[in-house]
Amino acid sequence: MIDLSNQIKQWGMGLGFQQVGITDTHLNIAEQRLKEWLAKGYHADMDYMHKHGLKRSRPALLHPDTVSIISVRMDYLTETQESSITNLNTPVSAFISRYALGRDYHKLLRKRLQKLAQKIEQEIGIFGYRAFVDSAPVLEKAIAEKAGLGWIGKHSNIINRKAGSWFFLGEIYTSLPLAIDSKSNNHCGACTACLDICPTQAIIAPYQVDAKRCISYLTIEHKGSIPIEFRSQMGNRIYGCDDCQLICPWNRFSKPSTETDFNPRHNLNSQHLLDLFAWTEAEFLQKTEGSAIRRIGHQQWQRNIAIALGNAPNSSDILQQLAATKERSTELVAEHILWAIKRHEQ
Repeated sequence: MIDLSNQIKQWGMGLGFQQVGITDTHLNIAEQRLKEWLAKGYHADMDYMHKHGLKRSRPALLHPDTVSIISVRMDYLTETQESSITNLNTPVSAFISRYALGRDYHKLLRKRLQKLAQKIEQEIGIFGYRAFVDSAPVLEKAIAEKAGLGWIGKHSNIINRKAGSWFFLGEIYTSLPLAIDSKSNNHCGACTACLDICPTQAIIAPYQVDAKRCISYLTIEHKGSIPIEFRSQMGNRIYGCDDCQLICPWNRFSKPSTETDFNPRHNLNSQHLLDLFAWTEAEFLQKTEGSAIRRIGHQQWQRNIAIALGNAPNSSDILQQLAATKERSTELVAEHILWAIKRHEQ
């Protein structure tokens, strides 16, 4: 199995993954940490984090006969961090988490994983497997850490010493008893940059994120009204938040992705807030087709942009568009528009 394991890594690299690692299914420590996180209510209203019971931490319950897990990473950053910081520091420019600027990664990675599984089948014949890309109850970060792809940083993202943290993860659960890689060591040291930079102090302690305070959760997962206490801190972040990655010193080693599908679509890395706010629902659906952004829907999109406009410098154009849009908005969006208008009238 050592030779096959090495071949799998070579095939994976040939398919566009930047790294392939292999681990076992023993996730006892991660399971305990997950239980503690859930018990504290840090998952907010993401009920799917606990509804599958132990399937998330015990792979064989999710896919029977799983004894090994192939873990892969694929870089997705297509622009310099300086460019991202400039976008973030321009109040009237919408900031969208870098992973969502291009094509939705789920299908792309899953197809590559399927091709990797097919290569294995060509070599050894039919075997038991199932591929996952953030699509099932899988502890992908704990698995990646055990497989040697990197360590879980204090912000809860995986960090690689040679590649930073701007990458996607995917897994193949398999019945093959493959050769296991060594777990990555933690190299965060005494650094607290990610805790210090978090706009809403969602990283309440090293390695602990309270989703209820997290801008990524609030702008993407949360469906209702954004708590007023967090709105001003959201700035121009309309979909996700990358502050903890932008500040991480290990990301000076990050490398640009070679995947053209991850390139920004519709200039979403530099769009003016008012231009995006003017999108009708039909335009939103058309321009976010094949994008991860589409999952939040037009109402949440407008809700998030209304907050960003409320945080932008005073402008008659912004006030006019907020007022005009309020008249034809849903109750949820109108509430946030009203908040934004009041901010400009202060």
